[in-house]
Amino acid sequence: MAEIYVPERNWAGTYTYQAQKLHRPRTVEQVQQIVAKAASVHVLGSRHSFNDIADSSELISLEDLPADVLVEHEAQTVSFSGGMTYGNLIKTLNDEEVALHTLASLPHISVAGAVATAAHGSGVTCGNLATAVAGLEMVTSSGEILKASRGEPDFDGLVVGLGALGVVTRITLDVQPAYEMKQQVFEGLSWKALSDHFDEITSCGYSVSIFTRWGQTNDQVWVKSRIDEPDRVEGNLFGAIAATVDRHLIVGLDPTLCTPQLGRPGLWSHRLPHFRMGYTPSSGQEIQSEYLIPRRHALVAIETLRALADKIRPLLQVSEIRRVAADRLWMSMNYEEDCVGIHFTWKREPDAVQEMQRQSLRSTNAIPTLSVCWSGSTRAARFATHGSRPACLATRKEGPQAACEEWFDEKRHFFCLFPCLHARSRSRLSEQRMGE
Repeated sequence: MAEIYVPERNWAGTYTYQAQKLHRPRTVEQVQQIVAKAASVHVLGSRHSFNDIADSSELISLEDLPADVLVEHEAQTVSFSGGMTYGNLIKTLNDEEVALHTLASLPHISVAGAVATAAHGSGVTCGNLATAVAGLEMVTSSGEILKASRGEPDFDGLVVGLGALGVVTRITLDVQPAYEMKQQVFEGLSWKALSDHFDEITSCGYSVSIFTRWGQTNDQVWVKSRIDEPDRVEGNLFGAIAATVDRHLIVGLDPTLCTPQLGRPGLWSHRLPHFRMGYTPSSGQEIQSEYLIPRRHALVAIETLRALADKIRPLLQVSEIRRVAADRLWMSMNYEEDCVGIHFTWKREPDAVQEMQRQSLRSTNAIPTLSVCWSGSTRAARFATHGSRPACLATRKEGPQAACEEWFDEKRHFFCLFPCLHARSRSRLSEQRMGE
């Protein structure tokens, strides 16, 4: 087992971890030993994090654990170790001719990290990546191994754990027979068309993403459709024109690293992500944030952001608007409610971005407050909602927004202090339902 003392940086290169030790165990037994001895330890995934929430005095990387991928065709599941990335998992799934129900836009991220934070793809019928979890194995703070499967008490509280409940060393996901997809890009969607036909547009494919720089029109709509389902778009899309060449989601960049478009059929794994395997995803020089808004408040939130466009655009590379289906996972942002994700790919200027957000908060009565930079929960939104006024429109620092921020501060402090909550606390989680 290796211990490395050199500084590690996050994916964007904007944060240097302060941990004194980075453990690289090769067996689950070594994970147990590390966790049992450490005063504070967090798991380091694919480093796709943009603040210090994943940092600790000691870190563990699971990349050296044996992959041990097992596909059970009769049970329609795949299980594997906690260090697996989606890109590596997909190779085995394609060999076995099975597929996942959805993927995130970036194939390089770790499965365990994506599950723990309820990362998502897009689709009105597609739950986030954590909804595919059928079983988990984790090492608790005492070094004990906890195993849980779907249907058992408190399972829905374990899946999206933000790393607070233990070190996930093995995951089991649902799979289905492999399927083919195609994707088409439409350009120049008007804001009026989006407002008037939001549900029709976001459901016109199996997975739909709207890319915008908050200008006069939306730049692009990427529609990803399953070949085994009827086409839902004929010709143009509510005035948006079908692209005649492949596009990059950031206007002006080389589309070579993006997955094929123009309606060309291909495997699910070659169409659901926005980027091809083996390429540096997105622009490679960026920071990111995202806000999850209940579907019923999405159009108001979008109009609010349009009013801030002059402040947003100078620091923005692109925004992406997506749909995510409701689920039953306690700490999921989509708990019991369909949501709309509004994602921001910023220029790599974190101080300027944070200052812009602070100024926007001061100058307007309406700004989203739930960010999955570290992954919050719609429970916080409900906690911060007074009457019919949504949390995404909470007013300034008093009232609902202050309550929301107080909840955030408390939970963030909790997750930093207790990264490996002992299994015996699960009964309390069940009773309190994570602060509800």
